[in-house]
Amino acid sequence: MKLKEYIYMLGFQPRPKRYGYDIRQFDVDGYGSVQYAQWLHPSESEKMIQAPAVNALCTFLEKGDFCIDIGAHSGDTALPMALAVGTSGLVLALEPNPYVFHVLNKNAVLNPDKTNIAPLMVAATPVDEDMVFEYSDAGFCNGGFHEGISKWKHGHAFKQTVTGIHLPSFLEKRYADRLDRLKFIKVDAEGYDLSILKSVRDIIVTFRPYLKTEVYIKTDDTYRKNMYDFLSSLGYSLYFGDDDAQLKGDPVTRDNMTALKHFDLFCVPQ
Repeated sequence: MKLKEYIYMLGFQPRPKRYGYDIRQFDVDGYGSVQYAQWLHPSESEKMIQAPAVNALCTFLEKGDFCIDIGAHSGDTALPMALAVGTSGLVLALEPNPYVFHVLNKNAVLNPDKTNIAPLMVAATPVDEDMVFEYSDAGFCNGGFHEGISKWKHGHAFKQTVTGIHLPSFLEKRYADRLDRLKFIKVDAEGYDLSILKSVRDIIVTFRPYLKTEVYIKTDDTYRKNMYDFLSSLGYSLYFGDDDAQLKGDPVTRDNMTALKHFDLFCVPQ
């Protein structure tokens, strides 16, 4: 851990910083001109909206389908999903961080003739409750709830109270008419992914969506094997998520869940 990070961990933190966005345009084969709001946080990577990522999603998504993006950040994953399912479909994009939510909100309205994105400034939690998430810097670029991970290990010193909702209850109240078309749930939650997946277990069992979830770099072997056991018990085949254009990589076993430090799982209902 760097000296500056150590000092921040002790509680000496600078004033929070807010960053705007630039509107960028991409020519996406098959979809025409697509606009995207690029967050200007200095630690944010440059995002690209490209046809291969959308085409990979279209191997199992159709127009009119329903997707849920948990940990949507700026919308760079929600937008390709939304292009795949079209305006008759819907992407529900959950992002609790107010420092990036305004960018997600902008991306939700930039392409109204091509996409239908409903942004929510909430986290998916086991019950309706506020939670304290930890972030990497005073601009709150990356972070989440690092469940069971020491702050000295995850190194995210900046705290932010966020609103959490029990997602299945919310879906039954607000989107019951969409659930029959639920085809994809993506989770990216900095080590809180397994708890989120468990909280939506009944939704997974009932509607059998494809799943993509992060295996966070700081999680231990026990966490990873518990994740494998949980997803396998629900009747899913697990694969390494190679990249956005090749969602399904090599098969994952209980043993090789610990082979890589950080990766995505792509989960196919059997």
